[in-house]
Amino acid sequence: MTMLGLVTFVALLVQVYSLGYMKHDGHYDPGLGRYYAFHSLFVAAMLALVLADNLLFLYIAWELVGLGSYLLIGFWYERRSAAEAAKKAFVTTRIGDVGLLIGIILLFRATGTFDISTIIHIAQNGGISDVTLTASALLIFMGAMGKSAQFPFHVWLPDAMEGPTPVSALIHAATMVAAGVYLVARLMPLFELDHAVLLVVASVGLFTFIFAGTIALVVTDIKRVLAYSTVSHLGLMMLALGSGGVGVALFHLVAHGVSKAMLFLGAGSVMHAMDEETDIRKMGGLLSRMPITGWTFIIGAASLAGVVPLAGFFTKDEVLLHVLEYLPPVYIVLALAGVALSALYMARVTFVAFLGHPKSDHSDVHESPASMTVPLLLLAPFAVGVGLLAFGTWEGYHGFAAFIEGEGKFHLVLWLSVASLVLAGAGIVVCWLAYVRGSLSVEDISVRFALVHRVLVSKYYVDEAYQWVIDKIALALARFVAVFDRAVVNDVGVDGPADMVKLSALRMRFAQTGRIYNYGMAMAAGMVVLALIWWVVLA
Repeated sequence: MTMLGLVTFVALLVQVYSLGYMKHDGHYDPGLGRYYAFHSLFVAAMLALVLADNLLFLYIAWELVGLGSYLLIGFWYERRSAAEAAKKAFVTTRIGDVGLLIGIILLFRATGTFDISTIIHIAQNGGISDVTLTASALLIFMGAMGKSAQFPFHVWLPDAMEGPTPVSALIHAATMVAAGVYLVARLMPLFELDHAVLLVVASVGLFTFIFAGTIALVVTDIKRVLAYSTVSHLGLMMLALGSGGVGVALFHLVAHGVSKAMLFLGAGSVMHAMDEETDIRKMGGLLSRMPITGWTFIIGAASLAGVVPLAGFFTKDEVLLHVLEYLPPVYIVLALAGVALSALYMARVTFVAFLGHPKSDHSDVHESPASMTVPLLLLAPFAVGVGLLAFGTWEGYHGFAAFIEGEGKFHLVLWLSVASLVLAGAGIVVCWLAYVRGSLSVEDISVRFALVHRVLVSKYYVDEAYQWVIDKIALALARFVAVFDRAVVNDVGVDGPADMVKLSALRMRFAQTGRIYNYGMAMAAGMVVLALIWWVVLA
């Protein structure tokens, strides 16, 4: 029910918001009908995925979600960048989908059913071998890595910003990327049977959490900053799942979903007012001219940064507590570093875009129409209040009160909360000094750490590494296959028999002389051969 509520609520607000966003100079986008058709397909596929009670139905819905994302990312297909981004998303996620399909097949072979409850029951009673269970869990997680943009399958998500901004809000908040986290949470009873698999999930999530967070520090495109923020927080959710915290992972998924939807819709509002400008270096001072967009963006950013008492503070701390209790100490240390990164990049994009002085001449910038601002106002209370559910027991989301079982336990949680708050506060203060007060020179820091800055700007050269693999290995393999196809398949397998028949025909042609005595000799020779065969058989 939690996922159904999140998907339908965000999808409804995005549909309303799109009425304003897809209208330019008083005219709607000519593809508006196609846009809403793709949007409805996308949402329906995600709802089907959430409601699926067997793996076969889930996989069909899973692929339809991928199709919907492909259609929406490439909505403006006349733009080369949008068409390429759609193909990149489709191909990258298909790699993970192959793993998911093989994992489902392995489970079906071991249990004879696709029903999720039955499979889990059989597995918990030892009906699936350890090798099959481990292999299927890892392969299913591979599918989740693709959809939820975990390293090294993260490369498609930032490029997906080429689609309409409401699409980005939908993908990042409640559909495409949430599907991977939901899949692991749905099948968590299988993952819990092998702690090594859980450790893999946690390790991939932790690495992605920090990896994407460092890249977000230097990105200047407002939508791509939010995209890398999504990748990072999806890593945090996977880290929570790796620690066995299904409830806290979904809790953070909900808090992140409403906050990220508000942030992307806010970014779209800014772009709508600034002629589709996305470079935060050309913004500044927008809070005074776009107060609704500005304040709702600040609320969403503060929530993801972990500012108390917003939703992100409570959900993040519950994740950290699970990591502290169930994973080795190095995980909590690195997770706290990721918390500081979250505060840094969210404060950076907020201060640069909405505070300070305007960086370019956009004198006509004004607040967006009601169809775009009302969804922002409806999302804001959830970004503030969802975290308060931690103080109750709503679908397993136990808050701090549930953890206070004794004095030592309380101090442990208090220490962890204070540490995360201090790190988040330090990140915000550093950004304030650098981008608002000007006390710190970002340019000097970039020059002093030029190598690090260059690596971050280049996104750790992951895209270049993929391109190298394609150029050097994939294309070389393709050339080998092409040569093999021509030399063996065509020349030997197809043309070979034909050439043999042709050669035999040429040889036999010389026997057709047209002279009766030659034919008589051939008949006599044949009779002699038949007689010899008959004699051998009788003997």
